[in-house]
Amino acid sequence: MSASRRSGTTDELGPDEPERDGPEGSAGGSEGSAGGSDLLAALLDGMDAALCAFDADGVVTHWNREAERILGWSATEAVGRRGFAGWAVREADAEEVEARLMSAMDAPGRQVHEFALLTKDGGRVLVRTQSAAVHGPDGKPAGVYCAFSEVHAQIDLERSIALSEALFEDASWGVVLVDADLRPAVVNAHAARALGIGRTSVLGRPLGDLLAQGVEELESALTHVLAEGAPPAPAEIWVSVRTPEGERRRCWRCGFVRLASPLAEEPVPLGVGWLFQDMTEAKQAEQEAALLRFRANQLHRAARAASECEDPADAATVHLDFALAGFADHALIDRVAGGAVADPHMDEDAEPAGPVRLVRVAVTPSGAPGPSLLGGEAGLPVRYAEGHPALQCVARAGSVRADAGSMSAEQARAWAAGRQWPADAVHALCAVLRSRGRTLGVVTFLRGAGRSAFERSDAVYAEDVAVRIASALDLAGVLGPE
Repeated sequence: MSASRRSGTTDELGPDEPERDGPEGSAGGSEGSAGGSDLLAALLDGMDAALCAFDADGVVTHWNREAERILGWSATEAVGRRGFAGWAVREADAEEVEARLMSAMDAPGRQVHEFALLTKDGGRVLVRTQSAAVHGPDGKPAGVYCAFSEVHAQIDLERSIALSEALFEDASWGVVLVDADLRPAVVNAHAARALGIGRTSVLGRPLGDLLAQGVEELESALTHVLAEGAPPAPAEIWVSVRTPEGERRRCWRCGFVRLASPLAEEPVPLGVGWLFQDMTEAKQAEQEAALLRFRANQLHRAARAASECEDPADAATVHLDFALAGFADHALIDRVAGGAVADPHMDEDAEPAGPVRLVRVAVTPSGAPGPSLLGGEAGLPVRYAEGHPALQCVARAGSVRADAGSMSAEQARAWAAGRQWPADAVHALCAVLRSRGRTLGVVTFLRGAGRSAFERSDAVYAEDVAVRIASALDLAGVLGPE
């Protein structure tokens, strides 16, 4: 019961209240103007808490509809009775209950008690009461008013308040109250840290000011919840959070609940409760594990298929074709012209080798999909300029990555053409082909603009594929033409 309602009740109870004989309406009371009595009855009956009042002699003077709902006794049956003995309280408990209630006349402020009351059908209800003195015009106590509610209802309310406060203070996941305009109204400390901004700075700002990517998906989810209610399961949303240090890519597992006012006759949306937890590390680990399983499976399948090839050169292209799935858009194999290159440190007296020349021996089709094509019968070297990634790969005997960077589309096509690669290539990864301590050539994987650049984990996979291709090509060289 709100303070305003209590104060209104107190003002209506004057020193003459104990002399009332009975109620006028469900709220009780028999004197005063008709308009004043009607107003008092409406105010008391509209309260969410049960309320009764006693005069200085302990006679019930007021009894509202909520009290009737809880105990079953109507205002007509309750008003005019002295105390609760014999009807609302057991005889054995009546003296103690009356003493605790009436003690509020001589005590400052409000007193809170819990005791059991009897319902009209003989049941018992544990209630929590708040009682305070009613003073007359002369300032002396003229009676007591008592507001009460069922203990479980009060506990539910206190739990709801405690839960709300805990969520917005100590929760280990983000909690944001979003209003009907899709702007944050309340955020907890965890959510503020996740958004990279202070708790007060977040309030009232459009989500587009806080998120660079993923805001459309998030706003769509919030709009759906406002219109249809909470989804049946949490949703994983990838977002880019704007921070002073730059954008951060995060994956949030989000849950949503629609908030509606409990005071309105029809549900009035107050907004959406948005709860989220950062799942970025777990999601990335899950994706990496899935990628590793897929690549390991591809290597296994490639080895099985290559073992059925009579020609080792065909086996090399089989490994290349299996490696492309989900990894790159194009691939090609260049072999060192004139035979394999031995490591210089293996023979200190060896003469320095001349410039390395590479011959194209296999390439994936750049048009319609299909198996890699063998070539290089003419033995003509590929016109690679000095500093080409493939030549660097041979010189280093290690992987080399190249990227078109932030070039325009036209510049990127010229960049690819200058390196003898397909025109749509913007990312390249060259892995050296090594077998029996010698460099046989280079395998190059190429990606278009729709894919991300090659990373270190991609280089490890490319090196695994290169080992298998090198073994097949070395075997083909040992066997020679039939």
